[in-house]
Amino acid sequence: MPNIRVCALFRPLNSKEKSDHGDSVSIWGIDSESFVFKDEKEEETEFRFDRVFFQGSEQADIYEFLALPIVKGAVNGVNGAIITYGQTGAGKTYSMEGPGITNCNDKQKGILPRVVDGLFNAIKLSDDRITYKVKLSMVEIYMEKVRDLFDLSKDNLQIKESKVQGIFVSGVTEISISDSAEALQSLSRGIANRAVGETQMNMSSSRSHCLYTFLIQQELKKEKRYGKLILVDLAGSEKAERTGAEGRVLEEAKTINKSLSALGNVINALSSQGKLNHIPYRDSKLTRILQDALGGNSQTAFLCCCSPSPANASESLSTLRFGARAKHIKALPHVSLKEDEDTASSEPQPPTKNESCERILEKLGQRMKPEDVQLLEQLFILEGIFFDPNSVEEVELAYQDVTSTTISSLQKAVQDLSTTIDELKKENQFLKGLIKSC
Repeated sequence: MPNIRVCALFRPLNSKEKSDHGDSVSIWGIDSESFVFKDEKEEETEFRFDRVFFQGSEQADIYEFLALPIVKGAVNGVNGAIITYGQTGAGKTYSMEGPGITNCNDKQKGILPRVVDGLFNAIKLSDDRITYKVKLSMVEIYMEKVRDLFDLSKDNLQIKESKVQGIFVSGVTEISISDSAEALQSLSRGIANRAVGETQMNMSSSRSHCLYTFLIQQELKKEKRYGKLILVDLAGSEKAERTGAEGRVLEEAKTINKSLSALGNVINALSSQGKLNHIPYRDSKLTRILQDALGGNSQTAFLCCCSPSPANASESLSTLRFGARAKHIKALPHVSLKEDEDTASSEPQPPTKNESCERILEKLGQRMKPEDVQLLEQLFILEGIFFDPNSVEEVELAYQDVTSTTISSLQKAVQDLSTTIDELKKENQFLKGLIKSC
């Protein structure tokens, strides 16, 4: 079972870092996979990743090592995800997009435009008997709301789950694309709608997490394969005292940090070997959308972006520790297949609406009092509510939501109780000392 792939990237020093600290850096390279990092306390730690891209690394090298294998998998029906992570101003968006989606030279191209080219190149080189359809969607998670960047009127989309699609954003705009130029034009339009703002650490700071999703359908005779490729440009973690954030920008920073903290909790839970931990995917919109990518059916890679300057040693160390934990997560990628509709037509038909309603009430009866179930049934009839065959699944997912929330609340209560006990013990020892002194 393969692990999630994790790479570290150190961007070049910027003008402010050079002005404050000259050319000094906090890293010493050992080889292409490891380095020594010196923190604020002058303590040294050795880190090892799948690949380390030091200052001056080529964008093409990052794409070929980190993204190209995932692109090839997606074209053949294996889901994939590529995620950039790091503090604000660490080079995440530049690594993902380059200086621009449509107007930059080949050397400066970021991961995203290279992925677009890679997808369509792989399709061109495939068997002529195979037909492909590619769809593109683009959303941002801003202030814990999922917004459609191709249709700004859809500013609070819901995240759902099904056995066929896995985790998906319901109602998102999907654009059919037939070549690289068409895809890049659509992406450029969506990026223009993304929320950005200025801070003391970044003139154009992303104020949201941005997700680019490519759905690739491959069809050969009666067999269909579906690959989903998600690229994620995360907003950067921020410290208000360093960014000078206030007002709306400060509220954005708090929401960003909260969702990144939820992501860290999920990574911690998934990387705890030999423990049957509850995985808190539902604690944020970000972790819910990335549930399949982090712990399910996906080839996933992280690019941990860092500043090499001693001025950002604390934030860089936090990013590197995140990446080190993520390396322990096991991936479970497999090809997503679907039979042709003609072949599937002989299968039993889904239950009728009345049968679905009965099944839902039966499931509710396993967890509720009979009189409560009867009351619900009467309300359903009075309101004229009808259920489609997926309603049973929706009820099950809603029940899982409640269960997950309850578990998270109980875990927090236990932590709070443990903290209170420790404080009482300290206070008790202090009082004993006072009594003895008297």
